Amino acid sequence: MPTRTARTAWNGTLEQGSGQVELSSSKAGTFDVSFPKRAAEDAGGTTSPEELIAAAHTSCYAMQLSALIAEAGGTPQSLEVSADVSLGPDTQGFKLTGIALTVRGEVEGLDADGFAKAAQDAKDTCPVSKALTGVEITLDAALD
Repeated sequence: MPTRTARTAWNGTLEQGSGQVELSSSKAGTFDVSFPKRAAEDAGGTTSPEELIAAAHTSCYAMQLSALIAEAGGTPQSLEVSADVSLGPDTQGFKLTGIALTVRGEVEGLDADGFAKAAQDAKDTCPVSKALTGVEITLDAALD
């Protein structure tokens, strides 16, 4: 399996500085980052590590869930996955305080219980979930 790469160029202090994160492997884009906007309610057109983690988690989770639905005998028609990644204070700076995954799906061949089991198993086994074991991850899963 390949290794993927991103890089960030940062200038200045935490409070006054800013940077750009580049998705180097895919060349999909370069995005502005800044701590004041990271800590603000309105991101103002900048991304943050938490948003990037949310994007990584939702895409990984959707892939894992689609595989587990198929293993259980179902066919995923559509999956809508979102993640809310929270940042809060820690004894030394900040930490991720929680990740709330939400998934809604249209699935043929699985009932609500089968979907719920596949959804929970995907939460436990997707590689990004495994990497984030130090953060509480909750799941809200339902069929549409």
